[in-house]
Amino acid sequence: MRKVEVRSFVEVVKEPSRPVLGKYRVEVWGAEPHDYVRIYEIQSRSDILAQQEGITRFEEEMSQILPEDE
Repeated sequence: MRKVEVRSFVEVVKEPSRPVLGKYRVEVWGAEPHDYVRIYEIQSRSDILAQQEGITRFEEEMSQILPEDE
């Protein structure tokens, strides 16, 4: 799969408190040819982990949308 260049922004919806996970709104957008925007609601222990999960989801989606040889 070709490299997917992305940027992301994380917004805290609900702060985490033990043992409850926090809720985050993660917006991810890519550069051409992956110039799509996705918004994910993710439950996680931290904003960094939520951001990583959002980026992973975006990359997986892009691999389904655009064939490898394009």
